[in-house]
This record gives sequence, structure tokens and C-alpha cells, in this order.
Amino acid sequence: MTVKRTELKEWKLEYAPALAASLSNPKILANLRDGLPYPYTEEEAQKFILSMQAANHNNNFFFAISADEQIIGNISVTRMTNIHSRTAELGYYIAEEYWGQGIMTAAVKQMCTHVFENSDIIRIFAEPFAYNIGSCRVLEKAGFTLEGTLRSNAVKNGTVLDMKMYSLLRTDF
Repeated sequence: MTVKRTELKEWKLEYAPALAASLSNPKILANLRDGLPYPYTEEEAQKFILSMQAANHNNNFFFAISADEQIIGNISVTRMTNIHSRTAELGYYIAEEYWGQGIMTAAVKQMCTHVFENSDIIRIFAEPFAYNIGSCRVLEKAGFTLEGTLRSNAVKNGTVLDMKMYSLLRTDF
């Protein structure tokens, strides 16, 4: 399968079944932060979508990722607070059958363009688990700089994990 078009779309309730299907994959959940139920139901997806629609769009940028008009994932940039208020964290995932096709790299580039053009954010960062080579590669291909390894920075499923710190500055963009 070769995807011809990747685009970011505002979340709509009609996307709930696709969101629930992709987040009901343990391989995806293994690379995300804790707190998501398994299996991920359409009700949970609807609640998420409604909360994203109601969010402050100057502080939270959430989009569905579409590949050839199919909703296949989520991408978000969330503004930090206090002295970090012009810094934001990037998070993302796509359905497993779309891994390794350059879709996520395209989505990250589109998201960073959107955030830098529509906000005062000066730094976007991401912290993938160090073992997640695919996610690290996405960030590198999207122009992010590896700032270092955050040793023993997380506990996921009972395992202490290192994380990588990547950033993209407005001035680098």
C-alpha cells in the first residue's frame, strides 16, 4: 500500500470508530503514556474528540491524521506553562499498518508548520522512548535535533526506560 496524500484534519465525532480501532492495538499503546484504556472503545474516542473540540486552541493543537482520506492516527502539540509557556510538547501515533511509509514524518512537518505559523511557540519538543527507533527516525527526518538521552526517565509496564529528548526551534524551521 502506497499512500499518496497525508493531511491533518480537525477532529470530528464521525472519526471515533477509526480512533478506537487504532488505539486498541497493544503495540501502539506500548509507545504512549499511560492512562489510555484497553481496549479503547468508541465511547472513549467520542469523549476524547469532544474534549479536543472544546480545548483552548491557542494552547492545544490536536489533529486527526488522514492518509488518502482514511483517519489513521492523532498528532498533538501541547503548550507548557509558567516559564516554559512558549515551549510545547509533540505527541503522535498512527495505525500499525501505516508504519514505515513516511506518513508520520509528513504529519510532523505539517503540524510544526501549523504551530509555528499560528502561535508564538518558539520550541517544540518530543520525548520518545529510547527503544522506539521508528519514532526517533521520524523526528530526525522532520528536522528535530537530538538533545540527549533522559536516563531512567519513565516506568512503562513495570520497566524503567530511557527516553530521548528532541527539539525543533522556530529559528531552525
